[in-house]
Amino acid sequence: MKLRLSLTQKRSMLGLLFIAPWLIGFVFLFAGPLLQSILFSFSKLVISPGGYELEAVGWQNFKDALFVDANFNRILTESILGTVVDVPLILFFSLFSAVLLNQKFRGRALARAIFFLPVILASGAISAAETSGLINLVGNASVAEELGTASGQFNVLSMVRILTEAGFPITITDYIVEAVMRIYDIISSSGVQILIFLAALQAVPSSMYEVAKIEGATAYESFWKITFPMVSPLILTNMIYTIIDSFTDSTVTRTIYETAFKTQNFGLSAAMAWLYTIVVSLLLVIMGIIVSRRTFYQN
Repeated sequence: MKLRLSLTQKRSMLGLLFIAPWLIGFVFLFAGPLLQSILFSFSKLVISPGGYELEAVGWQNFKDALFVDANFNRILTESILGTVVDVPLILFFSLFSAVLLNQKFRGRALARAIFFLPVILASGAISAAETSGLINLVGNASVAEELGTASGQFNVLSMVRILTEAGFPITITDYIVEAVMRIYDIISSSGVQILIFLAALQAVPSSMYEVAKIEGATAYESFWKITFPMVSPLILTNMIYTIIDSFTDSTVTRTIYETAFKTQNFGLSAAMAWLYTIVVSLLLVIMGIIVSRRTFYQN
């Protein structure tokens, strides 16, 4: 007897098939170390001739991370605040750049490659090539020094004075100045998000813009009535990706690594990692709920 599936069931099966590689990898490669890290966080690891032994210490590692360690609370708070500041800036810059790159102009492919170039530079491929001797960046040290000197001449006080005289509140002024000072980090972290927004923009039916143009809508109105609602589901996706990506190479991650492999305190390191995971998860849930309430899904 042939099994007949509804359209909803077929889509569900397709979704399960799509996540099957990740699910298999999680079960066989990630689940074991995950459970082991939970065990480490409630134990003290002692190196022995036959390997290691675990001594149960309860919540002591978590108490040490929060109340004894001199730096963990500070760097965790700074990382969270930095993420809260960076995520809106990265999303705004990515959407703005994607809208520009989606226009038809000569050299569009080159422009898209240039915007994605910081992702390649930040991926470690350049440093690996330099280490292996394929390229040599030592000779450009003087150029980098000159650029650093030039960027250091940016007058922050003048910008603050201009924004204040223009009537901007102090909170908005601080936010704009912070964005300008971190413009390189924002650009280097926006490559993948730009590509995702580009894919969303290219999926918007052109007939919508044609109808809007016939009705006399301006480009500004078309953006807010058509473009922004149609790409809003990808805003949620990019927001989650940006939050997770911002924590892959942060000071908190380096502190956790150094605690484990330099001071050999694996229990404290595991506790720090789980505290870090809980904070990031709460941040994802809160921001996800806020954004998802204003997300438009086309049926």
